[in-house]
Amino acid sequence: MTLDYELFNAGDVVLQGGRVFPNMRLAYRTYGRLNAARDNVIVYPTSFGAQHYDTEWLVHSGGALDPDRYFVVIPNLFGNGLSSSPSNAAQAFADGSYPDVSYYDAVAVQHRLLTERFGIAKIALVYGWSMGAMQAYHWATRYPDMVERAAIVCGSARCSPFNFVFLEGVKAALTADPAFVDGRFVSTPSVGLRAMGRVYAGWAMSHAFYRDALWRTLGFTSLEDFLTRSWDVAFSRRDANDLLAQIRTWQSGDISRCDQFGGNLADALAAIAARVLLMPSRTDSYFQVRDNEDELPLLVNACSAELVPIPSDYGHRAGNPALIPADRAFINATVAAFLAKDGNQETRR
Repeated sequence: MTLDYELFNAGDVVLQGGRVFPNMRLAYRTYGRLNAARDNVIVYPTSFGAQHYDTEWLVHSGGALDPDRYFVVIPNLFGNGLSSSPSNAAQAFADGSYPDVSYYDAVAVQHRLLTERFGIAKIALVYGWSMGAMQAYHWATRYPDMVERAAIVCGSARCSPFNFVFLEGVKAALTADPAFVDGRFVSTPSVGLRAMGRVYAGWAMSHAFYRDALWRTLGFTSLEDFLTRSWDVAFSRRDANDLLAQIRTWQSGDISRCDQFGGNLADALAAIAARVLLMPSRTDSYFQVRDNEDELPLLVNACSAELVPIPSDYGHRAGNPALIPADRAFINATVAAFLAKDGNQETRR
C-alpha cells in the first residue's frame, strides 16, 4: 500500500525521562511548496487521537493555512498510530513497557525533521488545537529565534489540575475494561472505548450545546443518536494502548518542565519572543479561558500577544470545527488576520 505521508527516522532518541527510544519514527505530511527563502513554513501538530487525515480540512486554498502560499507540515504526534506508538513500536522495549514520551520529546524530533530534512531556520506560524496547541506552546518556548508566530487554539502552557482530573475520569472509564491487564490492553476493550466516549461527550461539548440541542445542526435526530453515532465510536478507530500513551503525554504537559526552566512557568512564558494568538473557546470545559487569561500577562517578551476567544457554544470542539461553519469562518478569519499583521506591531489585549 502506498502511504500518503512520509517517515522521518530519528534513530535512537534519549527521551526527557532518560530512556532510549530505539529507531524512533515521526510520520508527517506536507502541503504546498517550500519557497526559496525557506520561510513560508507553517507547522500544524496533531491533537489527541488524531492523525493528519483528521486535521487537514483546515489546509485549503483561500483558507488561513493556504498551501498556495505556505509550506504546511503536519507532524503526527507520537502515540497516534502513525508515528512511533505502542501499536507499532512496543516490540522495541524488552520489558514490554512503552516509555512516556513528552511534548518536549515530540517537539525536539519535529525540530530535527524541519532542520535536517528541509533546512528550515524560520517558521512563519506554529498552529495547533488542543494537544496540538500545547505543542505549539512548546515550539515557541524551546525555539524562540525560529518561531515567528504561534496560534494556541483551545490549549494552554501546561495541563491544569482540573484538566488532569478530567483525563483521570476518561482513563478510568477506558481501563475499567477487563482487557486491561498489568498496565496494558491485551485485546480491544470495546466496552471501555464506549465508556470513554460517553465520559468524553460531557466534557468536549458545552452545557449550552446540550441545552439548546445543537446536535441537531450536526445532523443527529436525538440526543441518544448523537451519543451513539458520534461518541460511542469516537475512539474505536484507535488502539487503546496508543490512547493511554497520549493521555500520559497530555497530563504531563508543561512548557516549564525541563532543565532550562526548572518548573518556573513565568520564566518559560517569558522566553517566548514570537507573536502569540491565544484563541480559547468561550465554552471550553477543560482548556478554559481563565488559563489563557493568566498566561497573557506573563508573555512579557513576546513581540505581541492577544487573547481572542471563539464565541461559540460548541465547547472544546469549537477549535476543530470541520462541521461548524460559523466557528470555522471565525478561526480562518482570525488566523488570516494574525498572519497578515506586521511583526513589529504591538498588540496586547
